[in-house]
Amino acid sequence: MTINIDKIADVLIEAKRTGIPVETLIGSGGQGETRLDAFRVAQEVVRRRVQAGDRQVGFKLGNIARAMQEKFGVDEPDYGPLLASQFYSENLRISEKEFIAPFVELEPAFVLKADLGGPNVTPFEVISATDYVIPAFEIIDSRVKNWNIGILDTIADGGSVGGIITSAKPRRLSEVDLANTVGEIRFDGKVVASGNTSAIYGNPVSAIAWLARRVWEYGVTFRAGDFILPGSCLAAEKLIPGTRVVGTFAGWGDVQFEYTAA
Repeated sequence: MTINIDKIADVLIEAKRTGIPVETLIGSGGQGETRLDAFRVAQEVVRRRVQAGDRQVGFKLGNIARAMQEKFGVDEPDYGPLLASQFYSENLRISEKEFIAPFVELEPAFVLKADLGGPNVTPFEVISATDYVIPAFEIIDSRVKNWNIGILDTIADGGSVGGIITSAKPRRLSEVDLANTVGEIRFDGKVVASGNTSAIYGNPVSAIAWLARRVWEYGVTFRAGDFILPGSCLAAEKLIPGTRVVGTFAGWGDVQFEYTAA
């Protein structure tokens, strides 16, 4: 049997509204249940939120780095659409009541100046379509209890996105070396996670090309102005209320926020 798209969309929206995760969503999937079905759930959730006044502004790729796959027990990348309501301003307070079981990641986010899509998108086309890149945090947060997820669960849940915080330090691709830039996350000044952008599929540019090809299979093309996350350069770190969170890309800049208790 195939996934009941409307029913699972209902469950995800209610879990987000109440902050109460579900015990199970799709699980390992039954006969006939596919990634396309799971992706249609995420699209249905977005459709309803847009109908209620939200706006889709981009897309994310997750679990592209081996460190992330090992941490969450998912052996392939996930992906999902991004909404305007998921963005938070840097240097401000973000309350734990906004999330269920959040972790934070550090990523070089891409903003496009041209459409990008097709079955054979190449890295050089990603370079041509990119306006600028900026340091960004992604807060990942699952609507499934204890992160007990499989690939269909996280795709249906929009790639387990919770929130995005961006810096105001844009750079052209020619001004940064995304094949070899060190990144780290600090909690109250202490380094809790570190990595290199090379962990993002060798180069985040290649990760964006991979994502564009994958979602093309579902009829999705990125548009000029879209904000695209290529995945984390390090293993996600569990957020602790009452913590100042700072992410740094060496030679580029910081992004930060204060994670507060409810």
